[in-house]
Amino acid sequence: MSDRPSPLADPHIAFDVSEGRRDIVVLGSTGSIGTQAIDLVLRNPDRFRVTALAASGGRVALLAEQAHRLRVAAVAVAREEALPELREALKALYGSEPLPELLAGPDAATRLAASPCHTVLNGITGSIGLAPTLAALEAGRTLALANKESLIVGGPLVKALAKPGQIIPVDSEHAALFQALAAGTRADVRKLVVTASGGPFRGRTREQLAGVTREDALAHPTWAMGPVITVNSATLVNKGLEVIEAHLLYDIPFDRIEVVVHPQSYVHSMVEFSDGSTLAQATPPDMRGPIAIGIGWPERVPDAAPAFDWTKASTWEFFPLDTEAFPSVGLARHVGTLGGTAPAVFNAANEECVEAFLAGRLPFNGIMDTVTAVVSEHGTPARGTSLTVSDVLEAETWARARARELAAKATAEARA
Repeated sequence: MSDRPSPLADPHIAFDVSEGRRDIVVLGSTGSIGTQAIDLVLRNPDRFRVTALAASGGRVALLAEQAHRLRVAAVAVAREEALPELREALKALYGSEPLPELLAGPDAATRLAASPCHTVLNGITGSIGLAPTLAALEAGRTLALANKESLIVGGPLVKALAKPGQIIPVDSEHAALFQALAAGTRADVRKLVVTASGGPFRGRTREQLAGVTREDALAHPTWAMGPVITVNSATLVNKGLEVIEAHLLYDIPFDRIEVVVHPQSYVHSMVEFSDGSTLAQATPPDMRGPIAIGIGWPERVPDAAPAFDWTKASTWEFFPLDTEAFPSVGLARHVGTLGGTAPAVFNAANEECVEAFLAGRLPFNGIMDTVTAVVSEHGTPARGTSLTVSDVLEAETWARARARELAAKATAEARA
């Protein structure tokens, strides 16, 4: 670990703190993170104001309702074909009042990320969040980052743009580490401990996972999330991505980042210090707490999320990770160590395989089998600061195509 302050999230640094209400741009407003963030904003109108919203365009009625209720200046949809429906939905709500500015297309969220505001909350799912992340940083906005994939696939690019403290993590695990790290100096950190719920298949062997269904994988025991993130939690790919993210955010070597299974999801992560002390950040599982840290830091938002009722008995358990049944964390460490375009290949191949699994074209174990094969074929990637956005996009395009080929081949062989 370097002795210098992290160029990214550092709880001892408050970047661009301003008085009064903060203007927020919410990217991915109709998703899980976005809807909870808007709930938080509406409950704290003296602290926050949403100035613009971006979404994929799959839930137009909800997006229009959000825009009308928040009175935003601009609304963006990634799918251009959704624009007419959005315009009509807004007209029905606004009546004779002027509509917000409307943007559409794959770069619409990126344009909003650079618009005037204090904080950009990037709640987009997938590596398509990279361009908005870079745009927000380049424009000098504070970035509340829930889109871990943009940091995974574009680590060197993101780090090159980020000023000290400019990125505040919104993942529950990294928000927990962020808070626990405030208790000591970087030189005193011995280990980061990232907790995992274990997902719906904790305790099952690889053989027992062979026949699990889409419905099984989407039945997460403690968190309510979108389908892609929920499947990533079931395979523990999400935890592998979080290990890479922790390494990039806090400049801690991979051999000092540990994963432990904690089924209750009360302790969101821990920091072990050199004197043997371990500090844990704990709350009931509710993403509004991490979101409040992301958009409100260094101030805390009162009653952002529920607290524990200490008058009731509870049991907190911790178990070692089963690396045989869930090889995703080990593979993530491998690609994180390789660096360059390897994490982008890992993430892109996984996104394709999750889509195939959700569509019934790939068995559950086939997700990681296929991702492992794609990563192996990719080999040793280009490394270092020479990485470009074009490199990332080219690697992703190849990985997606190859993952689709291998998934189709596996399906054909299974049916033969």
